[in-house]
Amino acid sequence: MSNERESTHGVMEGGGSYNRHARVPAGGGNLALPFLERAAKQITLDGSDQPIVIADYGASQGKNSLAPMRAAIMALRARIGPDRPIFVVHIDQAANDFNTLFDVLHHDPERYCVDDPNIFPSAIGRSFYQSVFPREYVHLGWSSYAAVWLSRIPMLIPGHFVALASTGDVCQAFERQAADDWKCFLSLRTSELRPGGRLMVVLPGRNDEGLTGFEPLFSHAESALAEMIAEGTITDDECGRMVLGAYPRRKCELLAPFSAEGRFLGLTVEHYELFGLPDAAWADYEWDADKELLAERHAGFFRSIFVPSLACALTDSGKKQFFADVLDKKLKQRTADEPAPFHSFVQTMVLAKQDATTTQEATRSE
Repeated sequence: MSNERESTHGVMEGGGSYNRHARVPAGGGNLALPFLERAAKQITLDGSDQPIVIADYGASQGKNSLAPMRAAIMALRARIGPDRPIFVVHIDQAANDFNTLFDVLHHDPERYCVDDPNIFPSAIGRSFYQSVFPREYVHLGWSSYAAVWLSRIPMLIPGHFVALASTGDVCQAFERQAADDWKCFLSLRTSELRPGGRLMVVLPGRNDEGLTGFEPLFSHAESALAEMIAEGTITDDECGRMVLGAYPRRKCELLAPFSAEGRFLGLTVEHYELFGLPDAAWADYEWDADKELLAERHAGFFRSIFVPSLACALTDSGKKQFFADVLDKKLKQRTADEPAPFHSFVQTMVLAKQDATTTQEATRSE
């Protein structure tokens, strides 16, 4: 029997949990802000008074979108003045915590629409592995840490829940799925982008050894799950079905669609860079030596981002909260007993859609 399956992996933990604990994605997104500002200055704009559209692909609960949207808006306002409308559209799965997202957009002191009556926020509840806008509708796209999630889980992973811990046929299945999903994501975005538009993509990365930096945290979680099986909190069968649909790609995997002609369906790579991202929680720990606070931050990060996906494997949906609480407690204990930094990596890409002038020049050069 094949263990290939479709997957609707869990969205981020609701109630604002992701907003409180997603310091790593926030830090990675902040590194990309200068490139986003540059992209906003380079997009092709007409002289009309029609709205400019900014798309936030994978917005989650909104907090981490505030700084990039504000940076893009400021760069655009310097070009177009205060009167032209700007639509900011936040996209995520239908099950996303949109209540928290809209609360952030309306009440957060750092919200991007303060004192600008011509900014119009909205949201779309749909996977970005589908079309979410009409053709050539978006001027500027932003996607931070979201495209690391696959559209489906191709196989279960014997003995683990993380794709990068797999080998052989399982590893190859995840690599194929990640390649197909990346091409799908790019194909949809180039259709939605206006000629001369830009798409900024921020993703967790891997170093030359293939490491993400989160291996110790995943190891703690794997040990905690084994302990929960022994205690009867979850069954061995439930644990065996737990898989994270996240796949951090290498640089070569991200650039592969562009390798043949330097472009992919009208998109070209204007910028690529891999950064090391220091663990901000560890920096605080080095100053205050508070192991409990460090453990709370590391476990909170894991719970808010990954635990909802693991909980999808539970046969009794009523015990998902209990499962999350027990795993969280065990992770806190393990990370407090063995404090260690989780320094990770972040990749930034700026993709440009050719406008008519660029296309004509490329054709003549060929």
